[in-house]
Amino acid sequence: MLSLALLRHAKSSWEDSSLSDFDRPLNTRGEMAAPLMGRKLAELDVIPELILCSTSKRTRQTLESAMIAAEEINEARASVGDKKAPRIVFEDDLYLASSMDLFRRLRAIPSGPETVLLVGHNPGLQDLAAMLAGKGDAKSLSRLLEKYPTAGLAIINFEANNWRDIAPGDGRLEAFITPKDRA
Repeated sequence: MLSLALLRHAKSSWEDSSLSDFDRPLNTRGEMAAPLMGRKLAELDVIPELILCSTSKRTRQTLESAMIAAEEINEARASVGDKKAPRIVFEDDLYLASSMDLFRRLRAIPSGPETVLLVGHNPGLQDLAAMLAGKGDAKSLSRLLEKYPTAGLAIINFEANNWRDIAPGDGRLEAFITPKDRA
């Protein structure tokens, strides 16, 4: 079974108008939300073997804060023991990528990693989640379709054994969590 975690970057700052969209950092709200979602990943025992992350400043900061929080919980629990650190790949092509581009990227993952975390942007991330999640709790699916807020996290599982075999509608939405759910 394959597991995909889709984490939208946390809330970013528009304070410095001289910065490009790509270079915008997290704002205070985003700095608080990212660790919440990292803790939720750890609570759900979602331990990625591969992390794909957009190279924008806000996605990199979201990933860093989330992973620090998740590691703190995992280190406190004996259950993760000898798990290796995930391989992290920062990719320019993930910046503002469409759902189809993200889907093609996931299908290109070679055999090996069963759990993948993708940190990216809307609308591509929400559209990807909607495309892949054909099953799951109706209320969670409806919430995901309605709005995928900053720092939103979807966990989608697939019966497939290889990423190249995932298909639209084949996934089961196991969880959809937002920072407001965690507050």
